[in-house]
Amino acid sequence: MLDIYAGKSAMKVLKENGFKQELFTSFLGASGGPKLFSLLQSDRYLFGEFFKDRSTELNLIGSSAGAFRSACFAQKNPTEAIERLAKSYAETTYSKNARPDEITEKASLLLDTVFGDSGAKDIIENKIFKVHFIVAKSNGFVSFENKYLQGLGLFSSYLRNRSNRHKLNKQYKRYVFQSPSSGLKFTDPDNIETVTVNLNEKNIKQALLASGSIPMVMKGIKDIPNAPRGIYRDGGIIDYHFDIQLHDEGLTLYPHFNSEPKSGWFDKSSKRGVRSENYDKTVLLCPSPKFIASLPFSKIPDRNDFVKLDDQTRIKYWKTVLSETEKLVEVLNNFVESQDIDFVKPMPF
Repeated sequence: MLDIYAGKSAMKVLKENGFKQELFTSFLGASGGPKLFSLLQSDRYLFGEFFKDRSTELNLIGSSAGAFRSACFAQKNPTEAIERLAKSYAETTYSKNARPDEITEKASLLLDTVFGDSGAKDIIENKIFKVHFIVAKSNGFVSFENKYLQGLGLFSSYLRNRSNRHKLNKQYKRYVFQSPSSGLKFTDPDNIETVTVNLNEKNIKQALLASGSIPMVMKGIKDIPNAPRGIYRDGGIIDYHFDIQLHDEGLTLYPHFNSEPKSGWFDKSSKRGVRSENYDKTVLLCPSPKFIASLPFSKIPDRNDFVKLDDQTRIKYWKTVLSETEKLVEVLNNFVESQDIDFVKPMPF
């Protein structure tokens, strides 16, 4: 049901020390929208139990849905925040042929629910769980809201990316909105320009909203406080599933939707995979293909469900997936208790 993979160095560490929370210094959260429903039960276990008594820093690095999840983990009661995210996201509905204005407004309301009364303050002041929301500052046609101009810009992005990811620099700049006390460092082998901005109560909501602002679907977020003026969009454009080298002493834990992460949004349908060296110290947790096949519609939730399913069917389906993935938590908990490292497989790429 649950597959666990480890890079070469990570496997060596696990065999020598076991699977312990203190071995991890970073945690990745990928883009993927409703796919997060396959991970939320594991998130509840990891941040309600596994990392519960954490006393050393853990860098939470997320784009889009992964950033939304990270915003839950860094609150004083992460399990309650996760439950708010799951309920609000599942029960969000849109009018037929909803326009970007409506979808963006609903996403803003979703974040209000996720933050609750004190979530934003909790996240900013957390000295242990340090968030890093990945956002793509957009230039040229991709910064326009006009769908035809934006579409031209995105087509240009596709062609640039197909040639070389580095060419995305012409249209995007990676912004990392991070905890004020963060010391995270990483290298991008594609050399996409990166800027860091400290989070505060004036910019945290807009930064998080921007991280999930899908092109053509939502409006870009304009002029985020304490960052340069401009249009900011979904962090998954650049870091869909991540292909960066973290400069961390410890391991990276990465609960993901599958065992084939892709670098950026424009790599979704390409054969280009991530670099194995960037996952050398990573432990990847993901539902097995057999488990996914056992779910309704034989898949995990995705954004197309909003279009292909009526609201009642979609909500029931997403909540069923949420319930079924409790089985993955049972496997993970048994693994943590048994410390059977032979259960871990070498990274498949």
